[in-house]
Amino acid sequence: MDFRLLEKYRPQLLALLRIVIGLLFLEHATQKFLAFPVPFPVQPIPTLLLAGGVIELITGVLITLGLFTRLAAIVASGEMAFAYFYVHFPQSFWPIVNKGEAAILFCFIFLYLAVAGAGAWSIDGGRGKRVR
Repeated sequence: MDFRLLEKYRPQLLALLRIVIGLLFLEHATQKFLAFPVPFPVQPIPTLLLAGGVIELITGVLITLGLFTRLAAIVASGEMAFAYFYVHFPQSFWPIVNKGEAAILFCFIFLYLAVAGAGAWSIDGGRGKRVR
């Protein structure tokens, strides 16, 4: 297959990645604050996790909407790096063992969005440098 045919859809595919990852991140906040779709497993929620929930809520909404995408993505990436090294890494070196795969994926996808921008369908309107 000639993947160059997909090149013209790059802004839309980037937007789709941004929207899906933003909604998945937002789900972590709704779990903490609204017990949706399931309650957070630790009650009461420790202060550090509540702070993380606030970051997840704000950056999840901003990234999903494509508003201040680069700034929100770099903050979210930093939170996920912190979460991995603070929560997961002390349990084991291996992500499959320490259950840190999601944190690593979030971290690097957000890092990519911080560099690539929002893509199509964003409130930012594609301002800033686009991926080529």
